Amino acid sequence: MTDDSPILDIREVSLSFRGVRALNRVGFSVGTGALFSIIGPNGAGKTSMLNCISGRYSPSEGQIIFEGKDITRLKTNSRAHIGIGRTFQNLALFNHMSVLDNIMVGRHHLLRNNFLTGAIYWFGGAQREEVSHRREVEQIIDFLEISHIRKAVAGTLPYGPRKRVELARAVALKPKLILLDEPMAGMNLEEKEDMARFIIDLNEEWGMTVVMIEHDIGVVMDISHKVVVLDFGKKIAEGSPLQVIDDPHVRKAYLGEDEEPLPPPAAAAKVASWQ
Repeated sequence: MTDDSPILDIREVSLSFRGVRALNRVGFSVGTGALFSIIGPNGAGKTSMLNCISGRYSPSEGQIIFEGKDITRLKTNSRAHIGIGRTFQNLALFNHMSVLDNIMVGRHHLLRNNFLTGAIYWFGGAQREEVSHRREVEQIIDFLEISHIRKAVAGTLPYGPRKRVELARAVALKPKLILLDEPMAGMNLEEKEDMARFIIDLNEEWGMTVVMIEHDIGVVMDISHKVVVLDFGKKIAEGSPLQVIDDPHVRKAYLGEDEEPLPPPAAAAKVASWQ
């Protein structure tokens, strides 16, 4: 269920690398509780936008507003503290660690016991805190159906399960806003269906606002509340899935052709060719 008030407001954001503009005055708002997707051809600036939101990149111009506060210059770790989590297009797991330990890393910023209280472990409450965090991590493991691999070394797992572990670690942050960079890339049909279900549940049952980049346009159109389309670093369309499908600028960016507007059923059917 979406809320009219935006949790995220992107205001005229530009990003340049050595004079080359990856993003050019892009603006959009994400409502609280929305499942929002960013799509576009390769090189459109999608991941650059996610990197600006997460703090990995600092915009050349513009503002990023989160829950009414300007976070444009806020550091990446500080964004985790205020409730922004993310996954990466290329997996960023600790391959030598177990699945459980990888997910526990996502809880790090929530730990109240510091070095000094840890030194008096039994008296500072660190043991009780760890038990509490492990309980929450086990809940995430059950939710993502990875209990059978919880003790496995992450680097030994197939690609699909590792994507779930990456998602689990981002969920462990307890984010208000979760950024997903191609969560279904490289997956087979069954794995994509499972991942889509998890994302919907995170949004509807866990109350997380989702901003997602995904190349499987069929999935995007099925589960998204709203979609924004980038091409060569510029926003070319924004709206509901059906509105975006029927936008001539979007069809030209994806298909390289101009077409007359299609009625909704025909537009929806055409999605299958956008891969």
